[in-house]
Order: sequence, then C-alpha cells, then structure tokens
Amino acid sequence: MRKPLELRALTAAEQQEIEQLARSRTGAARLVERARIVWQASQGHRVAEIARQLKVSQTTVGRWLKRFNAAGVTGLADEPRSGRPATYTPEQVARVIATALTDPRRLGLPFASWTLDRLEQYLNEVRGLAIKRSRIDEILLAEGLRWRQQEKWFGERVDPDFAAKRGRSSGSTPRRQKAA
Repeated sequence: MRKPLELRALTAAEQQEIEQLARSRTGAARLVERARIVWQASQGHRVAEIARQLKVSQTTVGRWLKRFNAAGVTGLADEPRSGRPATYTPEQVARVIATALTDPRRLGLPFASWTLDRLEQYLNEVRGLAIKRSRIDEILLAEGLRWRQQEKWFGERVDPDFAAKRGRSSGSTPRRQKAA
C-alpha cells in the first residue's frame, strides 16, 4: 500500500505567498490553480477532495504537491519546455530593430523612409543578415512597432473651398438630434 501524499510544513513567508497567489484575480491562471492546490492541502484537505473541488485530476494534485514539497513556491512555476531553438540571436533581433528605427538618409540611402522590402534588402545586402520580410514584420510587431499608412496627399487640400462645395456627405445620413 502506498503512503498517502502529505504536504510539508510551510514557512510563514510561504504561507503568506501561497494565500496571496491562491486569491489572486490577476495572476496567471495556472499558477493560481497550483497555489490553490497547495493552499487547500495546507488546510488539511485530502488529494481526492482537492481534485474534486478544483475540477482537476488526482494526478495533477499529486504532481503539484510533490513539486512544492521539493522546491517550494518556485516549484509551482512552469519549467522550460523543449522546442525549436530561436532562429535569430537577441543581437540580430536588436540589429533589425535598431536599423528600422534609424533614418535611412543617415545611412546614406536615397530614400526617406523604410518599407519592409527596403529594410529586407538593406539587412541582407549591407548588414549580411539573411532574413525575410515576414520575419522582420514579426520582430517589429513583437516590439510594438507598426508600419504607418502612407498619406494620399501632403499638406492642405488643393481646393480651400472643398468642404463647402462638397456639402453633406450623404443624403441618407440622418441629422443628429439636439440634446434636450
């Protein structure tokens, strides 16, 4: 017969951190669920009861109690997972971002703004970084940078009386009602 799984004694700091995580409304859902498992176990609940209340399997409860017993609160965090290594080093990604934020004229180029095609060509030919335009776009979007839409005209409209000549935008658009 297997020995029942027991939670080790919690320190005061661990108890406080587990309670705070278990009650969190803004924390990561997985971490909150794991903290609730540990918190309920610290309150004397059994594995089957915890699994039923939190709607998880008994295996899941056992896994997180064992990890907590071995590593404490840090054991509740996700461990690194295997996967494909990054294609571009952080230095190469930084080079793409720095180049995109640099004025092309400062680099001696004959244009005033970047496009994905121009940026790809410059990085491939001048900087020696083999990268596709779709990957450049992903890197810039991940950094929070977006391409601006080019305007159709620059400065003021050609005809200063355009708005008066145009009239209402549509005859089917109802007028706005005045506030009471």
